[in-house]
Amino acid sequence: MDKRTFLKGMALALTGEPLSRWVARFEHLSPLATASDETFWEGVRGGYRLTPDYINLENGYYNILPEATLESLIKNIRDVNYQGAHYMRTVQFDNKHAMAARLAGLVGAAPDEVAITRNTTESLDMVIGGIHWKPGDEAIMAQQDYGAMLRMFRQAADRYGVVNKILSVPNHPASDSEIVDLYASMITPRTRLLMVSHMVNITGQILPVRRICDMARARGVATMVDGAHTVAQIRFSIPDLGCDFFGASLHKWLSAPLGTGLLWVRKDRIPDVWPLLPEPDGSVTGIGTLNHTGTLPVWSDLTVGAAIDFYQQIGPERKEERLRYLQQYWTTRVRNAPGIVLNTPADPARACAIANVGIKGIKPADLADTLLKRYKIYTVAIDGAGVQGCRITPNIFTTPSELDVLVKALFELSKV
Repeated sequence: MDKRTFLKGMALALTGEPLSRWVARFEHLSPLATASDETFWEGVRGGYRLTPDYINLENGYYNILPEATLESLIKNIRDVNYQGAHYMRTVQFDNKHAMAARLAGLVGAAPDEVAITRNTTESLDMVIGGIHWKPGDEAIMAQQDYGAMLRMFRQAADRYGVVNKILSVPNHPASDSEIVDLYASMITPRTRLLMVSHMVNITGQILPVRRICDMARARGVATMVDGAHTVAQIRFSIPDLGCDFFGASLHKWLSAPLGTGLLWVRKDRIPDVWPLLPEPDGSVTGIGTLNHTGTLPVWSDLTVGAAIDFYQQIGPERKEERLRYLQQYWTTRVRNAPGIVLNTPADPARACAIANVGIKGIKPADLADTLLKRYKIYTVAIDGAGVQGCRITPNIFTTPSELDVLVKALFELSKV
């Protein structure tokens, strides 16, 4: 049996438990060495059902489920449907708490500070809308932050008289201090909350969150971190960030089902937030008071465990090294090329999977359209907040040969 046939056979078998056996074959390799081992990743790729119609380089919006996780989701749907109201009135909440506890373990947090929400927007907008604002209170944010949160801050301004102070994060900072000083320069005695992106969603830049949070805390300012893109893309512990509030979307890099997110609130800060929807059960306390949304598709929450299993079988360090390798694989080849603009820092420590690229003289929307129609590469156009280009987000199933198509396209389009 030749190598390709062997890999194909293994790939077809990669659902659930066989993945752990496949990974075990490569345990002798360090995560760094595994990052460029295409034999290993070809086997992992086989655990996904991928469309042949285009190269998917827009995984930052929604990372599709591997087949093992998808099968778990389908099983959970069937089980809940089979049990009906009995499930919903008996073990629903116990199971959700158990999943939240597993999630807390993943991000190094205490279980009583973590809740499963529907997405980052719900998590962070709950905090923005739930703070006990007074007229003249100030909030700090960046124009590169996610639009849903920026809009919620505008609503807080209209409703409560909050003063929003908006800065612009440089795409290529000279140092961490440049960014920290930028946020520090916006703080006044009236500042109540500072929001910062752990990873800027449109460029992939990783910000020095711990230093920013420490600086703000020393000035008596609460901090809220948008971690939509960092859970299961890079390794970290939420408490180590030094923030007061943290939100993330699990359907992104954890590859959990759509409609799953994370809210973390420092325990002593939970009473400071009005719930988005009040909990009707007066006996519920702590983080549970911020987690009521009425009846929802509980099977998505149940499947978070399967997503965590898959992530841990791959290995957090192994995955992070692979994602950074893929980003560096293509960006190093086009960076500084005439006509090509990279909006993501070159330093590998300042980015992981996500990068943003533009072509001089081509509007981002036109670039995205051309990449799809001419080269069958699916991306998303970004045109604003000092960023003009297409966001490129490979996943662990992405191959270097697919990124070669992107590089070829960028060189061709930059010479038109």
